[in-house]
Amino acid sequence: MSEPDGVRQTRVLIVDDEDDQRRGLSSLVSSWGYEVETASDGQEALEILGEFRAHVMVTDLNMPRMDGFELLQRLSREGTAPTTIVLTAFGTIENAIKTVHDLGAFWFLEKPIQAASMRTLLERAAAQGRLSEERELLQRELSYQGVLDDLVGQSKQMQELFSVLRQVAPSKASVLITGESGTGKELVARALHNLSPRKSNSFVAVNCAALPESLIESELFGHEKGAFTGALQRRAGCFELADRGTLLLDEIGDMPIGTQAKLLRVLEESSIRRLGGSTEIDIDVRVIAATNKKVAASVAEGGLREDLYYRLNVFHVHLPPLRERKEDILPISEALIRALNKKHDCRATELHPQVLERFRLYSWPGNVRELRNALERAVILAGEGVILPSHLIGFGDGEATAVDASDPDAISLSVGTTVKEGEKALILKTLEHTGNNKTRAAQILEVSLKTLHNKVKEYGQQEIA
Repeated sequence: MSEPDGVRQTRVLIVDDEDDQRRGLSSLVSSWGYEVETASDGQEALEILGEFRAHVMVTDLNMPRMDGFELLQRLSREGTAPTTIVLTAFGTIENAIKTVHDLGAFWFLEKPIQAASMRTLLERAAAQGRLSEERELLQRELSYQGVLDDLVGQSKQMQELFSVLRQVAPSKASVLITGESGTGKELVARALHNLSPRKSNSFVAVNCAALPESLIESELFGHEKGAFTGALQRRAGCFELADRGTLLLDEIGDMPIGTQAKLLRVLEESSIRRLGGSTEIDIDVRVIAATNKKVAASVAEGGLREDLYYRLNVFHVHLPPLRERKEDILPISEALIRALNKKHDCRATELHPQVLERFRLYSWPGNVRELRNALERAVILAGEGVILPSHLIGFGDGEATAVDASDPDAISLSVGTTVKEGEKALILKTLEHTGNNKTRAAQILEVSLKTLHNKVKEYGQQEIA
């Protein structure tokens, strides 16, 4: 049987407390071309993994000092678990299945091991292990080029942020994200989730400011049937929905103080009790909190409990406003144009130099969210080709801008023009721009197709009159 591609670059750690079993398995796996290290129990395996970055780990379950389940549990919690094959003795298959299900082990083999089964399973596990490593290296390389998950930025501030996120993501530690509205705090939370071992499980986001005080505890912790008026059936809360995943508590500074006390208990005990319930439910949730408030002031004013703040602020990540990193405007715009083209079936290509200059001179009070809104309108107006200054309808909150007379899509209105005349000029110019495509024109103008037809009919009657 020929050696599979990549075998000689694949590192395997074998963990077994039985000397003969460990040595025999090591010799067998080495003969297939893998680089092999061995450990006699989980504790020794942890020490070896500090120096030997295994693609695959083959571990027994029952061992002294630290067994296989505890070893994999600890590695999974730290986000450093290699692709793992569990060895199990006759009668303990149930434990092996639990390990595969609960801790994400690759698969299990029952002792005594059949060489053919081991070789096939090892090849598949090795392929997955190498793929995970390549994905991590690619993500790291992209982050150095200004991309991390859905975050984009080449500025020094964003590169420093990406470095922190890469280090923090694999852990279970709570993270507090601060920054102005529209800077992308939820994108940071999603990046932390997607770069963590929890990425295959749920990411749940809840806006604490958007929920009435009477409903927020039910939303977070769930409720039993009859817990309050209108509770017609049992309902799981966000913590249960995010079990083994990540929960983002957005605008944490707006959470009621009484709910903050209950949240603190949940974080400390890793269990919740539904409203109206009598039993504790164990949960495994990574909590990320976000706020656009100045945290120190919020704590001083009593809006955010100090003990909760310290519990959430294991790591603090601050997102700078767009006005402080204007070198990121172009790469962010390019990424947004690609996404908006796909959303609206357009083919806009790039920003006209005058558009880019206006963007760089603008203060962006709404940050990246405002940039996205401006580009969404511009992409629809442009349809295809270069995004021109005339496509920036509504940009700048009424900020006065000069009209480029050479732009064929520009509309010049003199003082004294009535609103009705201005509306007519805008509608007719938009129809001209879309080649008389009324559906596209109505979308651009944000009016119903019926309204547009009525307006066009009205203008036609005026011409006849």
